Amino acid sequence: MNQLSLNELLQNFPNSGELIWIGVRPSKGEAMIVVDEVLADARSGLIGDRYNGNSGRRQVTLLQYEHLAVLESMLNQSIAPGMLRRNLLIKGVNLLALKNCKFKIGAAIFQMTGLCHPCSKMEKTLGPGAYNSMRGHGGINAQVLQGGIIRVGDQVTILKD
Repeated sequence: MNQLSLNELLQNFPNSGELIWIGVRPSKGEAMIVVDEVLADARSGLIGDRYNGNSGRRQVTLLQYEHLAVLESMLNQSIAPGMLRRNLLIKGVNLLALKNCKFKIGAAIFQMTGLCHPCSKMEKTLGPGAYNSMRGHGGINAQVLQGGIIRVGDQVTILKD
């Protein structure tokens, strides 16, 4: 068996992921609105979300579904996705492995732009120690490269170079 190069390893995913939850933040501090579908726009992120940055680096926030169980275990409580204030909950693919990758959800194409670190609001929302519990489990930020409708149940497909 031939040994794969690092570039080949970085492009090799065992399966596609799945979008299992969508939430938009109408304004700062407001409760998240859970939706079944949303339009991802290359200029403004998710339509209906409060994102208003100019760089595009944090248009969309994604959280890995499997991390919810880790956080629930550390904080000894049940956690609903909206409590973490991320837009998309993804199951079945390691989001950290999307570094330098383009990926497709529904009709939209995204690119990871960095880690989505927790903020101090997590202490108020989830209780003492939540900030430290979320470190390494806060998900990723992404930019919309090509707009389109995304829906709960859509596959998350990594696009090969």
